[in-house]
Amino acid sequence: MAAKRRARRPAARAAAVALPRLPGIPLPRVAPSRRSLAVGAAILLFSLCAYLLARGTSLFAVRDVAVRGGPAQVDAQVEQALSPLLGTSLVGLDGSAVVRRVEALPTVVSATYDRAFPHTLRLTIVAERPAAVLRRGSDSWLLSARGRVMTRLRNPQAHPHLPRIWATSHTAVALGAVLPRAIGGAAALAVGLAGPFATQIGAVTDTAGFLVFHLRSGLEVRLGAPGAIRLKVAVIRRALRVLPLGTTYLDVSVPGRPVAGTGTPPPLLNPKVSTRG
Repeated sequence: MAAKRRARRPAARAAAVALPRLPGIPLPRVAPSRRSLAVGAAILLFSLCAYLLARGTSLFAVRDVAVRGGPAQVDAQVEQALSPLLGTSLVGLDGSAVVRRVEALPTVVSATYDRAFPHTLRLTIVAERPAAVLRRGSDSWLLSARGRVMTRLRNPQAHPHLPRIWATSHTAVALGAVLPRAIGGAAALAVGLAGPFATQIGAVTDTAGFLVFHLRSGLEVRLGAPGAIRLKVAVIRRALRVLPLGTTYLDVSVPGRPVAGTGTPPPLLNPKVSTRG
């Protein structure tokens, strides 16, 4: 019996069918009424008039400047610096100008402000932290932990608990400026990073980038390059517990291999310029 031949199925075909376009449905248009426009304009005009009135009258005049965050002496300096603002309006106060004026003080690191209506201007400051006394011959200045010149000292013996940093006679010193690293800035930073150990430091010298702590005990501690100060100070503290009597110098310029000795210490590496004046 002959096999029946299978009927071939017609291949499926797809064709795009154009659908009838739906008529556009207009969206509702919401327009403000004349009354709402008038109310809005009245509110805006009232706010503007209230602002101008508050700014131009003594309704919110500054009568008190409250400062916190620093020592009493520094807080008083900030209050004195802002005294010209007394009587001006808190509303129209230029806050950025206030911050700039306060941060320009050589005893202030940073400041933030707040308007405490109706009559108080409040400031929170971060004060510079005294770290050392810069000596240049018979002149002396108080340095912060950032190496900033905070104030000129009338008495070179003032602040006896702070280390002395010696500068050459031609070193330029400007109130409020941060000393370059090469002329005392690195030494001040090192003292600032020394933490409580700084009370044991009598003086700091920087000879061609080679820092030396002269301890009050008479020990000369050589730190070398002004880096890894906290690590070097930690090594110093540990070494002081085991140093034999009569030790005159300790070299921690390579913190992993401290070297101590007696007698006259060897000369510094590449001594070019002495900062002792």
